[in-house]
Amino acid sequence: MNSRLSVLAVLAVLGIPLSAPVPALADAMQKMMDDGGCRSCRLHLMSMRAINLPDANFEDANLREADMKEAVLPGARFVGADLRRTELEKADLKGADFSRAQMRGVDLEKSDLQGARFAGQVDLRSADLGGANLTGVDMAEADLRWAFLRRADAHDAVFRGAKMNEIDMERSNLTGANFAGADLEDADLGRAKAPGSDFSGADLTSADLSSVDFTGARFGNATLDHALLRRTNFSGVDLSGTRGLVQKRLDLACGDANTKLPGSLKIRVCGASAN
Repeated sequence: MNSRLSVLAVLAVLGIPLSAPVPALADAMQKMMDDGGCRSCRLHLMSMRAINLPDANFEDANLREADMKEAVLPGARFVGADLRRTELEKADLKGADFSRAQMRGVDLEKSDLQGARFAGQVDLRSADLGGANLTGVDMAEADLRWAFLRRADAHDAVFRGAKMNEIDMERSNLTGANFAGADLEDADLGRAKAPGSDFSGADLTSADLSSVDFTGARFGNATLDHALLRRTNFSGVDLSGTRGLVQKRLDLACGDANTKLPGSLKIRVCGASAN
């Protein structure tokens, strides 16, 4: 870790002035290393770019608008931390715990969040997660309204019960992801890959589902009112319990012999010419 960054971080919480004698600065540096982080620190607007401290503890810390681009913090603990508009682009945050954190507007573009945890209705409104590795993350009940997840890898991720209105997940990998009970009204999932995903009970009203591969996905009790289904692949999907499907929109989609539909609705076979 950059020694000056460590010193500044500890000085912030200890209230030691930057003009302090060298011994005080050395003690502050040692405390940072011994503590393995800076719990409850006031680090608003701090520059900690490329900080390297696995399993660091930043619980309840104020990191609002801090610059932590390319930080290496696998296994870090950010429980209850303030990360609003914090710069964490290209950061290594594998297995980190963001439970109860405030993260509105946080920049996590191209960051590695594999296996990270966002429990406790974490606020991720307007967050930038474009191109991020979200493999296996737990974002159940998180607030992801207006978030940007374009081209993210979110296979096997959990978004159960999350607020995802107007989220942008275009071209993302959603294979096996769990969206059960999530609110995806006006969401953009265009050209995403979502085979084996679970949208049971999800609200997809007016969502853009064009060119999405939903092969083998689950849609029990899902709402699809006014959803855009152009070239949407429902092969092997049971849609019989969904609400809001109409023939005019379903004519734009395709399925196979194992696709089940409500009432007398029909769907063309994928690969066959549309009428």
